Order: sequence, then structure tokens, then C-alpha cells
Amino acid sequence: MRYGIDASTLLLIASGDRVVVPTHTLVAPNRILPDLLELLLAEVRDGSRDEKDALAVHTRATETKIRLLGDRVSRRTAWNLAREHDWAELRDAEYISVAKLQADALATADPRLVGLASTIVTVVEPAALSQV
Repeated sequence: MRYGIDASTLLLIASGDRVVVPTHTLVAPNRILPDLLELLLAEVRDGSRDEKDALAVHTRATETKIRLLGDRVSRRTAWNLAREHDWAELRDAEYISVAKLQADALATADPRLVGLASTIVTVVEPAALSQV
């Protein structure tokens, strides 16, 4: 299976809370690592994670085997999705477009993204990444 993932799912993987079955392929837009850094910064700021651990998680995330995509077709699809649904930003549309074009499903723990994506692509919980 090919799964599109978002930063919240990458955070689970890099934190060791989710193991990915080796036969699964992960795809994501190029923006996933900066988005992950924003999540980690928020956790450091609110005291739920210390800085040393946050930086270690980021390092593990950069070592995670993910096919990063940012080609013209996925960006144009993201643009079209945002316009069609009247979204003010492209961030969510990029994750959805990668899943739509390159994956069997979008794995996300973000309830907001689930709500936006569920009528466009198949959405699964990150637990699906651990299943054959």
C-alpha cells in the first residue's frame, strides 16, 4: 500500500509511537519537514516535550523513508482543490493532492484534515501503517 502522510503522522512515526510495515510506501509533499518542525516547536513551547527530544525526533523524521513530492502536477492539483473548496491556504490541499495522485489513502491523526479530506480521498488512522 502507498500512504500519503501528514506532519502529525510523521511525528508519531519519528517519536516511535507508530511502526510502519516495510512493504508500505510513504509519500508526502515537500513541506512535511517544516510542518513537523512547527508541531515540535509548539510542543516545546507548551512544555509537553523538551528541546533535546524535539530535535532528536526531527532527526529521526529526516531518516524516515518518505518519497517527497512537489512536482508541478501535485501543486496544480492542490491549487485546484483549494479553489474548488474555497480554502484560504494550500497546506491541507497539498497533503490531499499527494494522496489523491500518488497514494491509496491518506494516513492522518489530524481531525481537521480528516474532515477536509474524507470526501476527496480515502482517509485512514495512522494505525493502518502498522498493518499488513
